[in-house]
Amino acid sequence: MRLIPNILFIILLCAGVGFFIFNIRKLIRNIRLGKAEDVSDHKAIRLKNMLRIALGQRKMVVRPVAGVLHIFVYAGFLIINIEMLEIIIDGIFGTHRVFAPLGSLYNGLIAAFEVLALLVIVAIIVFWIRRYVLKINRFQKKELNGWAKKDASLILYAETTLMLCFLVMNAADYRLQQLGVSHYITAGYFPISSTLITPLLSSLSSPTLIIIERTCWWLHIAGVLCFLNYLYYSKHLHIILAFPNTYFASVKPLGAFKVNETVTKEVRMMLDPNTDPFATPTEETTLPDKFGASEVTDLSWVQLLSAYTCTECGRCTDECPANQTGKLLSPRAIMMKTRDRLEEVGRNIDTHKGTFKDDGKQLLHDYITPEELWACTTCNACVEACPISISPLSIIMELRQYLVMEQSAAPTELNTMMNNIENNGAPWAYSAADRANWIKE
Repeated sequence: MRLIPNILFIILLCAGVGFFIFNIRKLIRNIRLGKAEDVSDHKAIRLKNMLRIALGQRKMVVRPVAGVLHIFVYAGFLIINIEMLEIIIDGIFGTHRVFAPLGSLYNGLIAAFEVLALLVIVAIIVFWIRRYVLKINRFQKKELNGWAKKDASLILYAETTLMLCFLVMNAADYRLQQLGVSHYITAGYFPISSTLITPLLSSLSSPTLIIIERTCWWLHIAGVLCFLNYLYYSKHLHIILAFPNTYFASVKPLGAFKVNETVTKEVRMMLDPNTDPFATPTEETTLPDKFGASEVTDLSWVQLLSAYTCTECGRCTDECPANQTGKLLSPRAIMMKTRDRLEEVGRNIDTHKGTFKDDGKQLLHDYITPEELWACTTCNACVEACPISISPLSIIMELRQYLVMEQSAAPTELNTMMNNIENNGAPWAYSAADRANWIKE
């Protein structure tokens, strides 16, 4: 009978980790639906970017209030869950505070965990006030209606619950240590729980305290495993993906647009006097099925990784001049729609046993409209603002390229400019001979 809790814990742990691995494999499969992109260059710069941006939170603190509070939550998530190693060992072997022999080091760690837990709760309260009382504008955009808003709320409540379970568990444990109950060895320093919570438990009996401590222990570990598996369905997947995304993000200057190698190759062929226009096409001379992108599978795997990484924080949309002036474009919505379409494609593949069956839909038009795309000024404000190096602009440009080169669907003003460049060598409707006429005036 004494082994039943251990067996139940092992089953819970295996189920939680197993389902997480299942979801991660599906995530990787979906990302690999994108086109190949070589990001093996500038390894030192990429590593530096990852350490500064993902680990060091450098771009978060550009907005100090949200940045510092996010660091509290981020540090709490990373550091407090170091304790998960002790919980796992205790759960498997039936021990209690197995790292207690570390002595003063252990006491210091527990104290630090408690302080961080309190800071996380304070940060979450402020986040909740900013989102639902102050109603900051970037949290009220229409793309957040529905699941996105519920997801943000669920995460706030879940993180608060996890931190409270941790503190109440420690408070009950500390009281049991004071009572000298066997199995509850004297270990740990509890500056927060012993001050704020233990006095509320002082009148309870030992059996009741054990029930409270064990309940919170089980809720904490079960909550962490549920949270781990919830990540795949949540914007908080960035907790994991921010690291690879900041590593694989473009290291080129923001103003340097991606060169379409296919267009470059075609122009070189046209200008090459040795090219035989009547020759049989080869792999080198055959053009791709399409220029630009109209579907998620036309995008690169790095762009699809970014779609999954998006935190939905809205800083990109907040900085977007097109959105500020009432245009339909929202860079955040571009990433969310790309992820939604990619998920739909993934479910289609799952349904049809590994093969995608045409569903009559695509990213362009069905998810992202030309009106959104042409509102973009390509100013890179969204890319600069993103705290984890996502580039909505790269997707916008790929979709716009498809509209122009495959569908000839550019706006009238742009078509006029391109015709002028073709005919006059300049964007204006004047011949080369008339360009200097303004001097006479």
